[in-house]
Amino acid sequence: MPNTRSMLEKRRIEAEMVRDFYEVLCKRFTKSEAQDIVREAVAGSAIKQGAEYRAAVGHEPDLEDFAKHSGAWDADNALDREVLHAAPDRLEYNITRCEYARMYKEMGLGEIGHLLSCNRDAAFCTGYSENMELTRTQTIMEGADYCDFRYKMKE
Repeated sequence: MPNTRSMLEKRRIEAEMVRDFYEVLCKRFTKSEAQDIVREAVAGSAIKQGAEYRAAVGHEPDLEDFAKHSGAWDADNALDREVLHAAPDRLEYNITRCEYARMYKEMGLGEIGHLLSCNRDAAFCTGYSENMELTRTQTIMEGADYCDFRYKMKE
C-alpha cells in the first residue's frame, strides 16, 4: 500500500506537528474554532489517503478489498478488532483496544485525539469509494468501551 511506516507511527509524527499548530490556533481563535480547523485539515488528508488506497486497488473497491488492507491500522499491535460480519457489501467490527487513544493521551492531546484519528474514518471513505459509508456511534477515544464500525456499500 502507499505507506511504508506503520499507521500508528505516522499518526504519532503528525500529532507532534499538529500539537504545535493547535496551541497557536488556540491562542488566536476560540477552542471550538481551532478544533474546527484541525477537523477540516485532517479530514482533507484522510480523503487523499482514501484515494491513494483506491488507486492501489486498481478497480472500484468493495468492502472485501477494504478489509484486506485494513491491517495497516492494526500494525504495531495498535488495535484489537472483533469482526462481526465481513462481506463485499457490509463490514462490521468493534475495536476493543486502541493504542491511538492511549498515545494521544500520553502526548497531552486527548482533547483532540478524536479529531486526529476518529475524524479520519468517514472522510477516508469519501476518497476510497463514493459508494462506501460508515456509521459509528461511539469511540474509545471519546470514552466508550469500544468503537463500533459499521461500513456498507450504497446500492
